[in-house]
Amino acid sequence: MNQKGSESSSAPVGPPARGASVQEWLHWLEAIHPTEIDLGLDRVLVVLRRLFPRKLQARIITVAGTNGKGTTVTALESILLAAGRSTAAYMSPHLFRYNERVRIGGQEISDAALVTAFERVEAARRGVTLTYFEFGTLAAFVAFADAGVENWVLEVGLGGRLDAVNVLDPDYAVITSVDIDHIGFLGDNREVIGFEKAGILRPGIPAVCADPNPPSSVLQQAAAQKVALKLTGRDYTLAPGAPGQVLLTIGAEKIELPAGPLPVQSVAAAAVLSRQLVPELSLESLQHAIQNVRVPGRFETIHHDPDVIIDVGHNPHAAAWLADNLRRLRCGGPGRILAVYGALGDKDVEGVVGAMSSVVDQWYLAGLNVARGLDSESLMKRIASVPFQRTPGVFDSVSEALAAAMGEAVSGDRVVVFGSFFTVALAREELLPASEAS
Repeated sequence: MNQKGSESSSAPVGPPARGASVQEWLHWLEAIHPTEIDLGLDRVLVVLRRLFPRKLQARIITVAGTNGKGTTVTALESILLAAGRSTAAYMSPHLFRYNERVRIGGQEISDAALVTAFERVEAARRGVTLTYFEFGTLAAFVAFADAGVENWVLEVGLGGRLDAVNVLDPDYAVITSVDIDHIGFLGDNREVIGFEKAGILRPGIPAVCADPNPPSSVLQQAAAQKVALKLTGRDYTLAPGAPGQVLLTIGAEKIELPAGPLPVQSVAAAAVLSRQLVPELSLESLQHAIQNVRVPGRFETIHHDPDVIIDVGHNPHAAAWLADNLRRLRCGGPGRILAVYGALGDKDVEGVVGAMSSVVDQWYLAGLNVARGLDSESLMKRIASVPFQRTPGVFDSVSEALAAAMGEAVSGDRVVVFGSFFTVALAREELLPASEAS
C-alpha cells in the first residue's frame, strides 16, 4: 500500500514473465533481497554502469532531509514545469500506487512504462542483489532517460550519503531539515545525521539548506567541497507577509509564499534554488507555481463536518510542525482536536506524542497490522508515561479509531489522523471516493 507495498510471503523463484503486471513485479521485488534496507552504493553502481555506460544527459537535483523533502520536490517540479522545462520527479514512499513515486511531466508513470523499466533493470542486474528501493530507484532512472527528460528531481529515501539516489552526482542539491529519525541507520544526534544528509553534496555545486539551525557537520562538508550553499537567515530570509502569506526575500527579490498547509521552509528552499535553475522565470509565474503546490497526505483536509485532517508526520520534528499548524488553525477558538494515531514500532512514538500532547484534547490509538506496525496495546504501553487529559481510546484498526473519533466529534471539532504513511493511506481510503483516493 505504501512504503514497501503489501506484505508478501515468498516471491517466485525467477523474475516475472514478460508483460507481467506492476503488482506481480512489486511482489517479486519484496523478496529478492534478504533485508529491506541495505545502505551502500557499490551494488547499485554496478547495475547503474551497465544501464548507463555513458554519462547521463540530464540535470540532476537531489533533495535530502529529515522532513519536508516531498514538499521541496513537488515545489521544484511545479516551478520547472511552469518554466516549460521537461521535468521528472522521483519520491517515496507512496500512499496507494507505486506509480505515485515516478512522475514525468507532472503525471504518474504508466504501468506499461514502469514494467518496461523493471525489465530493463532485471536484465542489467545479472545476479547483483538489490533491495526493493534500489531496484525501483534504478527503474525510475531508466524511465526518465527513456523519456528524454531534461531535469530529474530526486528525493533521497533514507539519509543521503549511502542512499541509492546518491549513486548519481547531483548538479544541484537541497537539504530540507536535519533531525533525529531512523536512529538504527543514521545515528542518534543531529551532527552525525547531518553528515549523512550532507553526503549528497558534490564539489562546487549550488545547494540550499533550509534548516534554520544546520548542524556544523553540514556546514563543514559544504565548506570542504566549496559548495555554494545558501542558508536561511544569511542568504535569504522569511518574514510574515500579508494574511496567509510569508515573505521570502532573496537579495532584491521579494516572493510571497503560502503560509500553509505545507512546510514553508521547504517551499522556500525550492523557490531559492529555482532562481538558479530557471532564472528566466518571472516572479509572478514563480509565485503562481508555488501557490498551487499540493502534497497528498501533508496537512490535507479530506472530509468536512467534521473536518478530518491527515498528515504523514511520524517523528518528533514533524509532529512539532503539525502541532504548531493545529495551534494556529484553532487560534483560541472553540472546538477540540481529536487525534487518531497509529505508528510503526521503530519510531520515537514517545517523542511524537509528547510533541502533540499540548494541542490534542482526545487520543484514539489505532493498531497497524503491517510489517513493523504497533498494535494498539503495545502503542499504549510505549506512551504510558505521557500525561493525558483523558485516557486514550484504544482500537484494533485505523478504521475503528477514525469512526470513533468522527462519531464523538461535535461542531467545531477537528479530527487529525497521523503517525505514518500507512495510517494516512488507510484514512484516505476510508473517507475519499475511490477516484479521489487513487
